[in-house]
Amino acid sequence: MSDSSDEQDSIKPVTSVDVAKRAGVSRSAVSRTFTPGASVAPATRERVLKAADELGYRVNQLARSLTNKRSDLVGIVAANMDNPFRAQQVEHIARALVNEGYRPILLPAEAHEDPRRVIGMLLEYNVSGVIVTSDTPPQSICQECVSLGVPMVLVNKAEIDAKVDRVLLDNHKSGALAADFLIRHGCHHLAAIGSEKPSYSLSIRLETFEKAVRASGTLSSGRYTAAFQNYEGGYEAARKLFESGVAVDGIFCVTDYMALGTLDYIRLHTDKRIPEDIQLISCDDILQAGWAGYNLTTIRQDTEEVARRVVSTLTLRFEQPTALSQTNIVDVFIVERGTTKTSGTTE
Repeated sequence: MSDSSDEQDSIKPVTSVDVAKRAGVSRSAVSRTFTPGASVAPATRERVLKAADELGYRVNQLARSLTNKRSDLVGIVAANMDNPFRAQQVEHIARALVNEGYRPILLPAEAHEDPRRVIGMLLEYNVSGVIVTSDTPPQSICQECVSLGVPMVLVNKAEIDAKVDRVLLDNHKSGALAADFLIRHGCHHLAAIGSEKPSYSLSIRLETFEKAVRASGTLSSGRYTAAFQNYEGGYEAARKLFESGVAVDGIFCVTDYMALGTLDYIRLHTDKRIPEDIQLISCDDILQAGWAGYNLTTIRQDTEEVARRVVSTLTLRFEQPTALSQTNIVDVFIVERGTTKTSGTTE
């Protein structure tokens, strides 16, 4: 008598041939039944679905993708998944893909890693498209995707010399909005908190903030950075700011994640009160920004809208593979909470 493991090993997966035999139809009829938009008689469809249900049959999408010109698989390359904003962004992109009938494959990349390796892995799975939210990929791998007919969409990345599309948050507006908001709320000494290795987006936010401060004639208390774009980075940058002894009554943090650390440093190690003595604004509007313990005034980056734009951009590229590359910019706006003085309005 064989044990249960031997019995399990002897069980063969159900194939389309098995379904065809059970339903009394051809194998091609089974294939058409499970192909969206394919023509199949209602009675045939009903028999096939009944047989598939009885046998526990499921379509092998990976096998199907090997014979079709394009699969339903779309790769997502992402780094820094511990960042609440990145996790939220990737989740919304994945959900948007599923809603449109695509199957997302997530491959994590190391922070500041050349994503060429993971993109190459995705190409081995005959993916229909690639979405990159990690560091900007090198020209060579982008060109390889283009030559293979695999559309690529870069999210918040620098422009490159290849036919790839981009979806960007309005980072120029973000930095300018932050400076204008703090100045209008009565701040006279403004400091910026960022990372020593800022990304494309964060660099723009910092630069446009500082440019707007200079243009207004408001005094700058300088830029303070840390090695990481996270809570610990914000905490460390705040330590540098307050140990410097400069006057400051307004702070712009390039991300909410860093702002959480900045706020905790101020509360634990200074006698400054928020927002009476120091007002603070940041970017992203992550879930934690609305928590009662932080209650951050922030510039909202609508990740759901970004996800919709990414998927629509990818779909358009499927339909128009030779069209010129496009850059899609998503608007931003301020959400006022408790780290700035109340003005009674929301930008």
